[in-house]
Amino acid sequence: MRGPLHGIPMLIKDNLDTADKMMTTAGSLALLGSRPLRDSTVAQKLREAGAVILGKTNLSEWANIRSNHSTSGWSGRGGQTKNPYALDRNPCGSSSGSGASVSANLCAAAIGTETDGSIVCPSTSNGLAGIKPTVGLVSRTGIVPISHSQDGAGPMCRTVRDAAIVLGALTGIDEQDAATSDSREHSYTDYTQFLKEDGLRGARIGVVRKTFGFNEAVDKILEDALEIMKKQGAVLVDPAPIETAGKFGDSEFVVLLYELKADLNAYLARLGPNAPVKTLKEIIDFNERNREKEMPYFGQDTFLKAEEKGPLTTQEYVDALAKNHQLARKEGIDATMDKNNLDALIGPSGGPAWITDHINGDSFSGGSSSAAAVAGYPNITVPAGFIHGLPVGISFFGRAWSEPVLIRLAYAFEQATKIRRPPTFLPTVNA
Repeated sequence: MRGPLHGIPMLIKDNLDTADKMMTTAGSLALLGSRPLRDSTVAQKLREAGAVILGKTNLSEWANIRSNHSTSGWSGRGGQTKNPYALDRNPCGSSSGSGASVSANLCAAAIGTETDGSIVCPSTSNGLAGIKPTVGLVSRTGIVPISHSQDGAGPMCRTVRDAAIVLGALTGIDEQDAATSDSREHSYTDYTQFLKEDGLRGARIGVVRKTFGFNEAVDKILEDALEIMKKQGAVLVDPAPIETAGKFGDSEFVVLLYELKADLNAYLARLGPNAPVKTLKEIIDFNERNREKEMPYFGQDTFLKAEEKGPLTTQEYVDALAKNHQLARKEGIDATMDKNNLDALIGPSGGPAWITDHINGDSFSGGSSSAAAVAGYPNITVPAGFIHGLPVGISFFGRAWSEPVLIRLAYAFEQATKIRRPPTFLPTVNA
């Protein structure tokens, strides 16, 4: 036995480096032929735990940061990923292929990455349990980046138990990723110890009502979920508003633009002299030269805005990052949980999958990922119901390093409901 994932067939998102015959392209033709010299820390830990890495999954190109008008699950290299519940529906993103592959039983588990919603959304859209960990719990070394403030890798699985097992294999200090030093007293190599069927009993859970209301059918599923939690012994604080919600969207985007340029250029430099492109500017130029293949449906407006930004010492960036942490952490999630003495917060993970539309782009209806994403705090989604055969999830999120609590609550909810059912690959929804 090599470890807790001995012989387990897994897929990883095509923005995680592997030092083997597989390329790491982030879905972009600009990185075709890129074979990193070293495994990402995540890939290394999976191999050490005994996992069999079957391949890379398609993603929203550049993890959905190239344009504000993108279609999730599409990349120049991989084309369009489909949702296995209804093939004309979108799998969400940016970890689209990771979500679709696990849901469709092409592997036992997969790794996704998230900056804001990129594990949570494809997990809910594909009927999965997904864990977006606290920033620093899992190393980001060797992952094509967007933002060192918000990026994280995590498991996407059919059950909370599977996700807990995979998460335990990924944790640990990595000297190449400074953020992991903060996890020293907060990480575990075995999260299955927190899987308690009665884990909702006595738990104080805050209902973030402002994340409701974008879809009546989703609201009905969430209301039913609340009743189930009450029957399982949870104490619901309803509503438990995050007073700063909606006040850090602009500053989040500013931070992402600055960090995208700085972090992506640093990643490309790490690839060494054989890197197909060396800078964000070279990627932009490549896309222009190969417009027919790379930009048939949407452009690179976000890339262009990022390229205009200066270094991370720029006051605009420093102020925006401080604002994000003040509003999302201290005055946001932490304040809400302190005020109401909460173990966790809950909200809808998203709406049912929309029809893939390359002309108009994505049709996000709603969700609750942003507060935890901007704060760098953990978020776990688990299936909660179906709308015309399309899965919808509920999110449990909370303080930094609260993965044990969130896993306990999500598992108890999963066991009390056992909502998930496998996809049947319908060509379209049978409404």
